[in-house]
Amino acid sequence: MNDSILQALQNKQRDILADIQTIVEKESPTRNKALVDECGREIRKLVKQRLGAEAEVFKREAFGDHFKYTFGSGEQQLLILAHFDTVWPQGHLAYKEEGNRAYGPGILDMKGGLVQAIWAIKTLIEQNIPLNKKIVLLCNSDHEGVSSPDSRKLIETEAQKSVAVLVPEAAEPYTVKVARKGILRYTLSVTGRSAHSGNNHEKGINAIVELTHHIQYLAQQTDYSKGTTVNVGEIKGGTGINVVPAKAEASVDVRVSTMAEAMRMQTLVESLQPCHPEAKMTVSGGIVRPTLEQSSQSKKLFELVHSFGKQIGYEVDGVFAGGGSDGSFASALGTPVLDGLGAAGKGPHAEHEHILINHLEKRTVLLAHLIQALVK
Repeated sequence: MNDSILQALQNKQRDILADIQTIVEKESPTRNKALVDECGREIRKLVKQRLGAEAEVFKREAFGDHFKYTFGSGEQQLLILAHFDTVWPQGHLAYKEEGNRAYGPGILDMKGGLVQAIWAIKTLIEQNIPLNKKIVLLCNSDHEGVSSPDSRKLIETEAQKSVAVLVPEAAEPYTVKVARKGILRYTLSVTGRSAHSGNNHEKGINAIVELTHHIQYLAQQTDYSKGTTVNVGEIKGGTGINVVPAKAEASVDVRVSTMAEAMRMQTLVESLQPCHPEAKMTVSGGIVRPTLEQSSQSKKLFELVHSFGKQIGYEVDGVFAGGGSDGSFASALGTPVLDGLGAAGKGPHAEHEHILINHLEKRTVLLAHLIQALVK
């Protein structure tokens, strides 16, 4: 192991944290393009300051602009994926520090990890460590809540050209993520027939009642033993208490551990038929994120980072996660992926979202060593 990386990052904790604060304070809720683009400009300003690099910017209309950097040279490349949008509306949370914890919107998911990736690359370049493969850092803006519909093609294009993909997403202390669940999302829309609830109730077809049959059926498909969960997260319907409702709609989130189970659930949901002979129902949606399953090649990535961790006194375990990651798109193409390489903390998507400051240096060292091993 090249100890120059560890030495170069010693006592850099406050500098890394200061850069994280700068990015966190540029709020970037996914659906607010103006704010997301402002945050993107701040990230590019930071990279220019730290690395002297200019980004290739992918202009967008519906979402914030995506951008990427390329460092080093060679015919092969390593891809690092980092989204910079967050789930938090403007003004909902603010940056603050309390002891060893730093709080703020998106600080854990995943602005902390994005800054750590910048510092890892910075350290390799400043230590004159040969980069015999290109390092591509791709920053996308459409991850949270919408599952990267616009950037997916960019991600897949770069992943197909890469020997491996590293994702500095959020992590629990002393862990990285070796597998993730896949996600299916559906909207069930039922059409019945309206009627007065008192005068001619018998002439109506209650769309809400029809929908509840399917909600109950889908809820029963949850099977914790094999990692399948079905969540009906939102329902809409009806126009008044004295009207038999003609319309009803439900949003359904399905999480699965394997692609085989994803295909089974896809068939099950998309085969639903109305219970009432005169009701109509449409099912829209599908698989929005494939599973990230640990292959023999991705297992080698974990073994590498585990070995590096032991050498620097930061041994990590590989864990399975239920949340979605852009690394899943790369994994589905057969490219080895290691996820959860970002900041350590607690509470992604929660009011108490925070990173642990004393983990910043070691996790940045770990990421830098892994990058070095893959581009040498």
